Amino acid sequence: MIRTFLTTLAVVAGATFSAAAADLPARAPVMPVAPLAYNWTGIYLGLNGGWGWGTQDPLNVITDRFDQFGMNISGGMVGGTLGAQVQVAHVVLGLEADLDWANIRGSGTITPSILGVPLSTFQTSTKIDWIGTARARIGYAENNWLWYLTGGLTLAEAKTDLTNVTGGITCGTANEPFCSGSSKKVGAAAGLGFEYGITPNLSAKVEYLYMTAVSTEISKINSIRLGLNYRFGGY
Repeated sequence: MIRTFLTTLAVVAGATFSAAAADLPARAPVMPVAPLAYNWTGIYLGLNGGWGWGTQDPLNVITDRFDQFGMNISGGMVGGTLGAQVQVAHVVLGLEADLDWANIRGSGTITPSILGVPLSTFQTSTKIDWIGTARARIGYAENNWLWYLTGGLTLAEAKTDLTNVTGGITCGTANEPFCSGSSKKVGAAAGLGFEYGITPNLSAKVEYLYMTAVSTEISKINSIRLGLNYRFGGY
Protein backbone atom coordinates (compact mmCIF):
# COMPACT_ATOMS: atom_id res chain seq x y z
CA MET A 1 0.00 0.00 0.00
CA ILE A 2 2.74 2.45 0.98
CA ARG A 3 4.86 1.43 -2.01
CA THR A 4 1.92 2.07 -4.36
CA PHE A 5 1.36 5.52 -2.79
CA LEU A 6 5.00 6.59 -3.15
CA THR A 7 5.12 5.44 -6.79
CA THR A 8 1.99 7.41 -7.59
CA LEU A 9 3.40 10.53 -5.84
CA ALA A 10 6.63 10.34 -7.84
CA VAL A 11 4.79 10.05 -11.13
CA VAL A 12 2.56 13.03 -10.30
CA ALA A 13 5.53 15.17 -9.16
CA GLY A 14 7.48 14.34 -12.33
CA ALA A 15 4.59 15.23 -14.55
CA THR A 16 4.02 18.52 -12.69
CA PHE A 17 7.72 19.51 -12.98
CA SER A 18 7.78 18.68 -16.70
CA ALA A 19 4.72 20.81 -17.31
CA ALA A 20 6.14 23.74 -15.36
CA ALA A 21 9.45 23.51 -17.21
CA ALA A 22 7.63 23.50 -20.53
CA ASP A 23 5.94 26.79 -19.60
CA LEU A 24 9.30 28.58 -18.89
CA PRO A 25 10.73 30.80 -21.68
CA ALA A 26 13.66 29.36 -23.61
CA ARG A 27 17.03 30.42 -22.21
CA ALA A 28 19.07 32.59 -24.57
CA PRO A 29 22.39 31.04 -25.61
CA VAL A 30 25.50 32.50 -23.93
CA MET A 31 27.53 34.42 -26.50
CA PRO A 32 31.29 34.82 -25.98
CA VAL A 33 32.43 38.41 -25.37
CA ALA A 34 35.03 39.54 -27.92
CA PRO A 35 38.07 41.27 -26.37
CA LEU A 36 38.44 44.98 -27.04
CA ALA A 37 41.05 45.86 -29.67
CA TYR A 38 43.99 47.93 -28.41
CA ASN A 39 43.62 51.62 -29.32
CA TRP A 40 46.74 53.72 -30.00
CA THR A 41 44.84 57.01 -30.47
CA GLY A 42 45.70 59.79 -28.02
CA ILE A 43 48.07 62.48 -26.79
CA TYR A 44 51.05 61.17 -24.84
CA LEU A 45 53.93 62.27 -22.64
CA GLY A 46 57.02 60.21 -22.06
CA LEU A 47 60.62 59.76 -21.01
CA ASN A 48 63.43 58.48 -23.19
CA GLY A 49 67.10 57.68 -22.82
CA GLY A 50 69.85 55.91 -24.68
CA TRP A 51 73.23 56.06 -26.37
CA GLY A 52 74.46 58.13 -29.31
CA TRP A 53 77.57 57.72 -31.46
CA GLY A 54 78.97 59.18 -34.69
CA THR A 55 81.31 61.91 -35.89
CA GLN A 56 81.61 65.67 -35.49
CA ASP A 57 83.81 68.28 -37.14
CA PRO A 58 85.23 70.15 -34.12
CA LEU A 59 86.74 72.97 -36.18
CA ASN A 60 83.66 73.82 -38.20
CA VAL A 61 81.75 74.28 -34.96
CA ILE A 62 83.79 77.49 -34.67
CA THR A 63 84.48 78.47 -38.30
CA ASP A 64 84.06 76.99 -41.77
CA ARG A 65 87.48 78.16 -43.02
CA PHE A 66 89.18 74.84 -42.21
CA ASP A 67 89.03 71.71 -44.36
CA GLN A 68 86.44 69.19 -43.22
CA PHE A 69 87.51 66.87 -40.43
CA GLY A 70 85.66 64.15 -38.54
CA MET A 71 86.23 63.20 -34.90
CA ASN A 72 84.51 60.21 -33.31
CA ILE A 73 82.06 61.09 -30.54
CA SER A 74 79.81 59.00 -28.31
CA GLY A 75 77.85 59.26 -25.08
CA GLY A 76 74.52 59.10 -23.30
CA MET A 77 71.31 61.08 -23.67
CA VAL A 78 68.10 61.40 -21.66
CA GLY A 79 65.03 63.59 -21.98
CA GLY A 80 61.30 63.99 -22.48
CA THR A 81 58.81 63.25 -25.27
CA LEU A 82 55.51 64.82 -26.38
CA GLY A 83 53.34 63.32 -29.09
CA ALA A 84 49.88 62.81 -30.56
CA GLN A 85 48.57 60.10 -32.87
CA VAL A 86 45.41 58.60 -34.34
CA GLN A 87 44.68 55.00 -35.32
CA VAL A 88 42.55 54.09 -38.36
CA ALA A 89 42.18 50.31 -38.69
CA HIS A 90 45.81 49.05 -38.50
CA VAL A 91 47.42 52.37 -39.55
CA VAL A 92 48.71 54.80 -36.91
CA LEU A 93 49.65 58.37 -37.91
CA GLY A 94 51.23 60.84 -35.50
CA LEU A 95 53.57 63.69 -34.65
CA GLU A 96 56.29 63.51 -31.99
CA ALA A 97 58.82 65.91 -30.49
CA ASP A 98 61.56 65.32 -27.93
CA LEU A 99 64.32 67.25 -26.21
CA ASP A 100 67.30 65.44 -24.65
CA TRP A 101 70.20 66.47 -22.50
CA ALA A 102 73.27 64.84 -24.04
CA ASN A 103 76.86 64.07 -23.15
CA ILE A 104 78.00 62.91 -26.59
CA ARG A 105 81.68 63.83 -26.77
CA GLY A 106 85.11 63.05 -28.17
CA SER A 107 88.68 64.31 -27.78
CA GLY A 108 92.11 63.96 -29.30
CA THR A 109 95.04 65.70 -30.95
CA ILE A 110 94.48 66.99 -34.48
CA THR A 111 96.31 69.05 -37.11
CA PRO A 112 93.77 71.00 -39.17
CA SER A 113 94.43 72.26 -42.67
CA ILE A 114 93.25 74.98 -45.03
CA LEU A 115 93.14 73.98 -48.70
CA GLY A 116 95.29 70.98 -47.79
CA VAL A 117 98.01 73.01 -46.04
CA PRO A 118 98.51 71.75 -42.44
CA LEU A 119 98.51 74.28 -39.62
CA SER A 120 99.23 74.05 -35.90
CA THR A 121 98.45 70.99 -33.79
CA PHE A 122 95.64 71.23 -31.25
CA GLN A 123 94.41 69.29 -28.28
CA THR A 124 90.70 69.13 -29.08
CA SER A 125 87.53 68.38 -27.15
CA THR A 126 84.16 68.47 -28.89
CA LYS A 127 80.68 67.50 -27.72
CA ILE A 128 76.92 67.80 -28.15
CA ASP A 129 75.20 69.22 -25.06
CA TRP A 130 71.58 68.78 -26.11
CA ILE A 131 69.61 67.53 -29.06
CA GLY A 132 65.95 67.77 -30.04
CA THR A 133 63.76 66.44 -32.84
CA ALA A 134 60.32 67.12 -34.33
CA ARG A 135 59.11 64.20 -36.45
CA ALA A 136 56.15 62.55 -38.15
CA ARG A 137 55.43 58.87 -37.47
CA ILE A 138 53.58 56.27 -39.54
CA GLY A 139 53.06 52.81 -38.17
CA TYR A 140 51.29 49.49 -38.42
CA ALA A 141 49.46 48.28 -35.31
CA GLU A 142 48.56 44.72 -34.47
CA ASN A 143 46.60 44.93 -31.22
CA ASN A 144 49.10 46.22 -28.63
CA TRP A 145 52.16 45.97 -30.94
CA LEU A 146 53.12 48.98 -33.09
CA TRP A 147 55.91 49.07 -35.70
CA TYR A 148 56.70 52.50 -37.16
CA LEU A 149 58.89 54.66 -39.38
CA THR A 150 59.69 58.26 -38.43
CA GLY A 151 61.33 61.31 -40.00
CA GLY A 152 61.62 65.07 -39.55
CA LEU A 153 63.94 67.78 -38.25
CA THR A 154 66.62 67.86 -35.58
CA LEU A 155 68.25 70.74 -33.71
CA ALA A 156 71.46 70.30 -31.69
CA GLU A 157 74.08 72.43 -29.97
CA ALA A 158 77.71 71.47 -30.63
CA LYS A 159 80.67 72.81 -28.67
CA THR A 160 84.45 72.70 -29.21
CA ASP A 161 87.44 73.60 -27.02
CA LEU A 162 90.87 73.90 -28.67
CA THR A 163 94.24 74.19 -26.97
CA ASN A 164 97.24 75.07 -29.14
CA VAL A 165 100.01 72.49 -28.76
CA THR A 166 102.68 73.69 -31.23
CA GLY A 167 102.00 77.43 -31.47
CA GLY A 168 100.96 79.41 -34.53
CA ILE A 169 97.45 79.99 -35.81
CA THR A 170 94.54 78.76 -33.73
CA CYS A 171 90.87 79.09 -34.70
CA GLY A 172 91.85 81.46 -37.51
CA THR A 173 93.40 84.00 -35.12
CA ALA A 174 97.20 84.45 -34.79
CA ASN A 175 98.85 83.91 -31.40
CA GLU A 176 95.66 82.86 -29.60
CA PRO A 177 96.67 79.98 -27.28
CA PHE A 178 93.15 78.83 -26.44
CA CYS A 179 89.84 78.99 -28.30
CA SER A 180 86.35 77.64 -27.84
CA GLY A 181 83.00 78.06 -29.54
CA SER A 182 79.53 76.64 -29.95
CA SER A 183 77.04 76.36 -32.77
CA LYS A 184 73.37 75.40 -33.08
CA LYS A 185 72.60 73.43 -36.23
CA VAL A 186 69.34 72.37 -37.88
CA GLY A 187 69.35 69.03 -39.65
CA ALA A 188 67.35 65.95 -40.55
CA ALA A 189 66.32 62.94 -38.48
CA ALA A 190 65.03 59.57 -39.67
CA GLY A 191 64.59 56.18 -38.08
CA LEU A 192 62.36 53.30 -37.09
CA GLY A 193 61.16 51.52 -34.00
CA PHE A 194 58.55 49.40 -32.31
CA GLU A 195 56.29 50.04 -29.33
CA TYR A 196 54.43 47.67 -27.02
CA GLY A 197 51.29 48.56 -25.09
CA ILE A 198 51.79 47.39 -21.51
CA THR A 199 48.39 48.73 -20.38
CA PRO A 200 45.68 50.64 -22.28
CA ASN A 201 47.56 53.88 -21.52
CA LEU A 202 51.19 52.90 -20.89
CA SER A 203 53.59 51.75 -23.61
CA ALA A 204 57.32 51.10 -24.00
CA LYS A 205 59.40 51.62 -27.15
CA VAL A 206 62.78 50.88 -28.69
CA GLU A 207 63.89 53.32 -31.38
CA TYR A 208 66.81 53.93 -33.75
CA LEU A 209 67.40 57.46 -35.09
CA TYR A 210 69.99 58.86 -37.50
CA MET A 211 70.51 62.61 -37.18
CA THR A 212 72.71 64.93 -39.26
CA ALA A 213 73.15 68.65 -39.88
CA VAL A 214 71.97 69.19 -43.46
CA SER A 215 73.92 72.31 -44.42
CA THR A 216 77.49 71.56 -43.29
CA GLU A 217 77.28 67.93 -42.09
CA ILE A 218 79.00 69.18 -38.96
CA SER A 219 77.58 66.26 -36.94
CA LYS A 220 76.38 62.77 -37.82
CA ILE A 221 74.77 60.91 -34.94
CA ASN A 222 73.30 57.44 -34.61
CA SER A 223 71.23 56.73 -31.52
CA ILE A 224 69.43 53.83 -29.87
CA ARG A 225 66.84 54.96 -27.34
CA LEU A 226 64.40 53.31 -24.97
CA GLY A 227 61.21 55.15 -24.07
CA LEU A 228 58.18 54.95 -21.82
CA ASN A 229 55.01 56.83 -22.86
CA TYR A 230 51.75 57.54 -21.01
CA ARG A 231 48.88 58.12 -23.43
CA PHE A 232 45.72 60.06 -22.60
CA GLY A 233 43.35 57.84 -24.56
CA GLY A 234 43.37 54.07 -24.89
CA TYR A 235 40.30 51.85 -24.78
